[in-house]
Amino acid sequence: MRITAEAKIANRQRILSVAAHLFQEQGWDSATTRDIATAASIANGTLFNYFPSKESIAAALIEDAVACSWEDFSRRRTGRESLAEDLFSYVWSGFKGLRQYRKFLAPAVEAIFSPLAQPSRAEAGASIRIRHLETVERILLDHGISRPLPAFVLQLYWTLHLGVLAYWAADESPHQEDTLALLDRSLNLFAGTFANDNIGVTHHERRSE
Repeated sequence: MRITAEAKIANRQRILSVAAHLFQEQGWDSATTRDIATAASIANGTLFNYFPSKESIAAALIEDAVACSWEDFSRRRTGRESLAEDLFSYVWSGFKGLRQYRKFLAPAVEAIFSPLAQPSRAEAGASIRIRHLETVERILLDHGISRPLPAFVLQLYWTLHLGVLAYWAADESPHQEDTLALLDRSLNLFAGTFANDNIGVTHHERRSE
């Protein structure tokens, strides 16, 4: 019997829901795709029709959770923020969306985004990385920094972002104040790279000279 589009959507959502619960309760390493399939009342093979790996399930949870971060960031934006302040607001909006997954986020991020991850696992997070960096480029453009950016600039940013994300996931300080301080310092460091005339990007102010 052919499954309807509505049933596919419902199955996908059920897989994500039970996976999030199992990751929280059993831990990232202990929860398996077989556990997820059983909890979702589907065959293990059927689960792979929706997600090819545990990492792809976690990536979908992350992507769905941060989907509204741009809207949240845009609502709060006044247009008077510095580059570092804009980046801080955007990143923190994403972290807030992920708050429900903090318990298993650190090992999931390591599995998905580690440079040593297997290609199939790294591919699960590719769309998250691309979308996030495209948004960062939009913010940079709003601050007069034009594209294309040198590859090392975006790599520097992404490395800082993943490091702070992993730290935040395990941060037990009140209201994650230690992460706030780390994020502030990291983004000020990143924004400061654009003060270097040799950075290889063009500032609107310099074009007008």
